Amino acid sequence: WSPELSSDLYRIDGWGAPYFTVNSSGDISVRPHGTDTLPHQEIDLLKVVKKASDPINSGGLGLQLPLVVRFPDVLKNRLESLQSAFDYAVQSEGYEAHYQGVYPVKCNQDRFVVEDIVKFGSGFRFGLEAGSKPELLLAMSSLCKGSSEGLLVCNGFKDAEYISLALVARKLQLNTVIVLEQEEELDLVIDISRKMAVQPVIGLRAKLRTKHSGHFGSTSGEKGKFGLTTTQILRVVRKLKESGMLDCLQLLHFHIGSQIPSTELLADGVGEAAQVYSELVRLGAGMKFIDIGGGLGIDYDGTKSSDSDVSVGYGLQDYASTVVQAVRFVCDRKNVKHPVICSESGRAIVSHHSVLIFEAVSSTTTRSQELSSMSLHSFVEKLNDDARGDYRNLSAAAIRGEYDTCMLYADQLKQRCVDQFKDGNLDIEQLAAVDAVCDFVSKAIGAS
Repeated sequence: WSPELSSDLYRIDGWGAPYFTVNSSGDISVRPHGTDTLPHQEIDLLKVVKKASDPINSGGLGLQLPLVVRFPDVLKNRLESLQSAFDYAVQSEGYEAHYQGVYPVKCNQDRFVVEDIVKFGSGFRFGLEAGSKPELLLAMSSLCKGSSEGLLVCNGFKDAEYISLALVARKLQLNTVIVLEQEEELDLVIDISRKMAVQPVIGLRAKLRTKHSGHFGSTSGEKGKFGLTTTQILRVVRKLKESGMLDCLQLLHFHIGSQIPSTELLADGVGEAAQVYSELVRLGAGMKFIDIGGGLGIDYDGTKSSDSDVSVGYGLQDYASTVVQAVRFVCDRKNVKHPVICSESGRAIVSHHSVLIFEAVSSTTTRSQELSSMSLHSFVEKLNDDARGDYRNLSAAAIRGEYDTCMLYADQLKQRCVDQFKDGNLDIEQLAAVDAVCDFVSKAIGAS
């Protein structure tokens, strides 16, 4: 056995790069600075666990499993990588505004995580997004120590107390934007801002037609539960104009869904939103920001597939370039000044930086049933004609050495027998026998 075989077996270079690898001792190793990590900076995770869990009298910390181990340097690297990707896209595309990110507090509300993000992101105007009153209080207290240009984006359902709190944040010189998700919220914003004598900055969440059909796309699209339709957007614009507050409308927000699988879908959604943004400019709103929401995906299984809920078919740079290109194309065609681009990436920022470690309390092994030629003959005799045909084809493919074909017929044979069992035409011994046949075939040809 070797570290290389371990890395291959667990696909670490697929899901873990550039932060996790297998070191020469065969242990999981953390590379806190990504590709810039020097050999002496790598952290052996097994040594960390031993130090944490060993008794205090042995020099350990005496902690019990399970443990969550955090790597703030990974968090810092993720922020810098995201900013760097957008900076490169802005420069290479000739985009005439900048990018500034916003971290959605709901993704991980741990105080140290939020404070680290504010600290690490203060050099490039990184802000926070809140979706509730407790999150807003947390974000306000953290952002007081961050960049004065960092946005405090207020999403979620808003009652009078929430809106009052957001306007207090504006009084505290925080760069607060109240994003309308329901049409009736506008009346509260207008009324309370006048009573508090605070000029609000308002955003609105558009309910786009673009959505993705995966597990994480259920809240997006025309029938999604969040955001304003085009009709509602026009009513909001008209009401703001009548109130002399159209210049307060400065941000357009949308969300296609988490784990956006492909850049094609991303470009479609961002392009549609850029059209809405351009129309708001035409209608006289004081637009400055386009907030593309979340959706920057994580390749959890390392397959780089756009057909999976747990993978994505693009990297950071692809994502950033697609967004910048889509916004620039529409704005140039409409002769609209390029807006500041914001995103609300959560999982893409924090997912890599913490590891849950727990103790394995038991294990199981799979032992295949041994088949004699007599029991095998008895098993085949009870199969229906289609299943018997699959078995004959399987045998013939095995003799010819056509291993892929073997697996195809083995799968078909198993499915036919499962169907027979469900119909009551196959007993449990026979079902166990077909499992044994398929296991034997898999082991014989080395399939997983």
